[in-house]
Amino acid sequence: MDPAARVDLAPESGTLQVLPVHGIGEISPGDDLAGILASCAPLRHGDVLVVTQKVVSKAEGRLVPVDESDPAARRRLAESESVRVLRRRGDLVITETRHGFVCANAGVDMSNVAHGWAALLPVDPDRSARRLRDGIRARSGVEVAVIVSDTFGRAWRQGVTDIAIGCAGVAAVVDLRGEHDALGRPLVATEICVADEIAGAADLVMGKATGIAAAVVRGVDPALFRRSSVAAEIVRSPAEDLFR
Repeated sequence: MDPAARVDLAPESGTLQVLPVHGIGEISPGDDLAGILASCAPLRHGDVLVVTQKVVSKAEGRLVPVDESDPAARRRLAESESVRVLRRRGDLVITETRHGFVCANAGVDMSNVAHGWAALLPVDPDRSARRLRDGIRARSGVEVAVIVSDTFGRAWRQGVTDIAIGCAGVAAVVDLRGEHDALGRPLVATEICVADEIAGAADLVMGKATGIAAAVVRGVDPALFRRSSVAAEIVRSPAEDLFR
């Protein structure tokens, strides 16, 4: 882990605010998403803006036609977005995407898109986050971090939660190995996935059926703001993965 990832996770206030972003509206390919977010979001310096993958994919034109009534067509689409299929159960396919994400149906999603279409994951979600961050800075002069989030299931646990698939300007993972716990014991394996924690917090005000596609998380420890990457910091390499 990069030494820059070693920070003190003890914010002075210890208080976070999570604010839904209203007024984004329907996003279409080619829309200026950074400009829309800059005008709608109540942003301040040091905020983290969490944006759902769906609106990012729509703005970037990552939409493809698909026959919703044809399970085989949906499976072929998921497989075309994958580098390997890990498990199958009925219509469900667990795959590894080109990004290294292990998820259901390669992240292909037909919710909150027009009938007959499916949304694919952004080609490079970290780059998407950087572009949004740069665009918001250029339009509003406000320096924020950006996380692109998506809904994933977890092995061995029921339910889904939002995680970070791309980030810019805020730590993805913080390495506490070598630090000490409250009783003075050395920490030997503790790495905190900060970007996932922020994405999960933001989802509490976005939800799955509200039409709210972004949220502002305010009060994140300034020590966490730095260059970052989900691909470089969060995605576990197959060599370190005990289950692939």
